Amino acid sequence: MTIDITGRSASEIAAGLRTRIERGELPPGTLLPPVRSLAGELGVNRNTVVAAYRQLAQAGLVESRGRGGTRVADRATVAQEGYAPDTVLRDVGTGNPDPALIPDPTAALARSARPVLYGEPVIDPGLEAWARQWMAEQLPHDDMRITVTSGASDAIERLLAQALQRDDAVALEDPCFLSALHTVRTGGYRAVPVPVDAEGMTVEGLRAALDAGVRAVIVTPRAHNPTGASLSAERAAALREVLVAHPYVLVIEDDHFSLLSRAPLQSVIGASQRRWARIRSMSKFLGPDTCLAVTASDPDTADGLAIRLTPGTTWVSHILQRLTLALVTDDAVRAHIERAAVHYAERNAEFARELTARGLPVVPGDGLNLWVPLTPSVPAAHVREDLMRRGWLVREGDPFFLDGGGGGASRGSFLRLTVHDLDDVSRRTLADDLARACGVLRGDAGSGRIDA
Repeated sequence: MTIDITGRSASEIAAGLRTRIERGELPPGTLLPPVRSLAGELGVNRNTVVAAYRQLAQAGLVESRGRGGTRVADRATVAQEGYAPDTVLRDVGTGNPDPALIPDPTAALARSARPVLYGEPVIDPGLEAWARQWMAEQLPHDDMRITVTSGASDAIERLLAQALQRDDAVALEDPCFLSALHTVRTGGYRAVPVPVDAEGMTVEGLRAALDAGVRAVIVTPRAHNPTGASLSAERAAALREVLVAHPYVLVIEDDHFSLLSRAPLQSVIGASQRRWARIRSMSKFLGPDTCLAVTASDPDTADGLAIRLTPGTTWVSHILQRLTLALVTDDAVRAHIERAAVHYAERNAEFARELTARGLPVVPGDGLNLWVPLTPSVPAAHVREDLMRRGWLVREGDPFFLDGGGGGASRGSFLRLTVHDLDDVSRRTLADDLARACGVLRGDAGSGRIDA
């Protein structure tokens, strides 16, 4: 397909392509010309085309697939967390916390309101003081700076944008958290997969990614989404050792489960790392609508992050900041969060035992979800369709992998299930139905008879 592209400036090139995409003249999946060849055709500098493609990527209109080039994005099919709309099925693929386990903010909210005017500090002093102590765990840097953003995804997007250019490579865990994967792709960066095993990001995978020239690494130190893996002390030390030779690669730790995690933090940020950031979101324990994350980083990265905040939100609501501080410093709220942490761990362990007893061995990890390996001969799509007929809506593992499912046969099939809010009867019913869908269990649901 020949694409007629005109323009001399980045804005003109981007505007022309945007118009054609919005009119449907360039459908999803359309491959755009390589940067170098288009620059030659238009007689412009390569950076002009790079800037044009970056504008489109930031608008979510195109996505970079590394050697696969830049293609028109199919925004309608991007996998996201949350409830599936318009379904009568029991949704066990949401990735949501239990609303009954989110602390009630009513009393704290009444203490959090006062007028804030332009020119005041963008970070509430009380929250900053508390965050400095909270974020300092295992950080061998005395020059830590604190930034507040509208959630972890917002922080990751701004961190990458202030440090990288379009087509720069970013190391991502494979499988990967959906939001991080989407942020990297729509930002026009190249995602380089790093395998994850039971101890987290692999050493050889990180070494290969660094050899491939990645300029940023995003790692989940514990409660990896979707697998639930947490870094062991030995693995974290080995990863830090690999990173010693790459002090200017931006290392981003997304410690999203923090206060709920049952695993101790094992950091990959070493003393020699010059560019680093640790993000902790409030969404899992104070609720997704909190939309607040704290980032600790080196001063240069913090300055770049602050600049990225300037043209947009400028600051996160001080009412929200003070509400967050009031909640996380309240002993009763912290006890409530601890009970939630125990609940998630116990419910996931219970369901893992149910599946293991039915012939589907599952090792529960940390986090809100359970990563379930399926019988190798049964594709996840077939299991999903069978469970839909039985009244369940589940989430396949394929969207979490960087190849989007293209390597499923070699790596195996998975489901990511959110089961912590199921009662005992529903939990056993789902376990029976899942085992039957995988062909490891026979018998009629609810009959009381199960034939192994």
